[in-house]
Amino acid sequence: MRIGLILTEALVGLRRNISMVISVVLVTFVSLTFIGAAILMQSQIGVMRGYWAERAQVAVYMCSAVSESDTCVDGAASEEQVAAVRAQLEGDALSPLISSMTFDTKEETYAKLVEQVGEEQASVLSPDQAFEVFFVTMKDPGQSQVLAEAFNGQAGVEQVQDQLQYLEPLFSALTVATYIAVGIAVLMLIAATLLIATTIRLSAYARRKEIGIMRLVGASNRFIQTPFVLEGVFAALLGSALASAAVVAGMHFGVNGYLRGRVPFITTWVTMQDAILVVPVLVGIGVVLAALSAGFAIRRWLRT
Repeated sequence: MRIGLILTEALVGLRRNISMVISVVLVTFVSLTFIGAAILMQSQIGVMRGYWAERAQVAVYMCSAVSESDTCVDGAASEEQVAAVRAQLEGDALSPLISSMTFDTKEETYAKLVEQVGEEQASVLSPDQAFEVFFVTMKDPGQSQVLAEAFNGQAGVEQVQDQLQYLEPLFSALTVATYIAVGIAVLMLIAATLLIATTIRLSAYARRKEIGIMRLVGASNRFIQTPFVLEGVFAALLGSALASAAVVAGMHFGVNGYLRGRVPFITTWVTMQDAILVVPVLVGIGVVLAALSAGFAIRRWLRT
């Protein structure tokens, strides 16, 4: 098979259908950019979830003098109730699940409250009215519900809070945004597939005389089809390259240059290495999709 002739035929087809080729490049670029953004967004969710899962704690709040829970009818938790909770946490049933545990006295809890909201705001409570709190780090954050089941409803315990639950709305919002990006990308990829097929059919129709001559001289179907497949692949490859550049640029200027310094509560971000790893995925999707679409379109046209 003459490679030079095949490449020449492919370039001729691209030049004849330049407007359609530009449309394919743009649609492929937009759709693959959405896919790249969705991949990185899902990676960001995973990075954040892993980071906070290692650091989020389960807080066991003991009753204070101002507690109104049904388990706090006797007022602040007694020393015996605090000791009972500590014994359970250090017991054979729960200790294998726990990575570390700390205990904040009323004075320490009040000092943290002053640090967080200021002395004027914290003055509505006295140190004697503050909570005593056990902060527990689980080996497996997914087992935090075990602590809730163990202590909810126990006398002297006001409530059990899993700090990771406060981040679930953020994770959910990012996941929904990922699904939206994927949905848009799928629609755009369908449009790109149809454009590639239309471009190949137009190119084949414009060269129908040359194709007829090739058949008369005994050219194989593979030889005839290859230039058309290459046309679709070239257009998709260019769109994939633009999408890859957009993803890398978005990481460099958008995440590293802008978001890192303006979203302080997110301490871990996807890296440039993650963006670079997305590039071959985008190129592979674009090339494979174009090759399949163009191959199917030219084979169908040749059978008509």
